Amino acid sequence: MDFKDNEAIYLQIAGYVNERILLGEWLPDEKILSVRELAMELQVNPNTVMRSYEYLQNKEVIYNKRGIGFFVAAEAVKTIKAAKRERFLNEDLPFLFKTMKLLNIELDEIAGRYEKFGS
Repeated sequence: MDFKDNEAIYLQIAGYVNERILLGEWLPDEKILSVRELAMELQVNPNTVMRSYEYLQNKEVIYNKRGIGFFVAAEAVKTIKAAKRERFLNEDLPFLFKTMKLLNIELDEIAGRYEKFGS
């Protein structure tokens, strides 16, 4: 995994876990990789993965069965989508609008490209 400099590594790992869940690679109530396994896969310190897992546990995306490991929460997909939607609407979309205004891009041009994208 290539890490970006503008975001904490543990948050990027959390994003990686979220993506696996949204892609259906890790299903609800299914055991996910252990802290050590994911640390080895991503070539990071296990403490960083643990911080990611704690973060995701606090967000109710995963849960811990003591002595067994971490599992995908039943409502994980719904939780992740809601959080991503909020972030998009509150952070990404205003940036998009600002860029459109600076570059004189009209909404109908975006709509046309969106239609082509959906095809």
